[in-house]
Amino acid sequence: MEMFGDRNFTILAFPCNQFGLQSPEVNHETLNILKYVRPGGGFVPKFPVFGKVEVNGLNEDPLFSYLKESLPFVNPVIGDLKKFYWSPIKVNDIRWNFEKFLIAGDGMPFKRYELHCPIEIVEKDIADLL
Repeated sequence: MEMFGDRNFTILAFPCNQFGLQSPEVNHETLNILKYVRPGGGFVPKFPVFGKVEVNGLNEDPLFSYLKESLPFVNPVIGDLKKFYWSPIKVNDIRWNFEKFLIAGDGMPFKRYELHCPIEIVEKDIADLL
């Protein structure tokens, strides 16, 4: 947001507890968790943080169904099934927290990034779209 927030750009954050049950807090606790625990250090997001959603499985949010249908998976390794809390598990599922989707200004999904993608690649793609 600091790099591109003054342009036609924003980040949307959607907490999810389907990956290792790492986000057990209730929605009204999320901002305090971010500020004091993870990442902590007084972090206050400069972008909207929505209520918790399911991004995979039978109850997945329609937004994530659409994004996953529009952009293929980016990591062929599914991961440790014991840490996944949804069913059924599908090949195009989001693999872990912090997987990212870049959406163009016209609302069309542009690119999907796995969680270990260097942020510089994402930044370059954003700059190219803007």
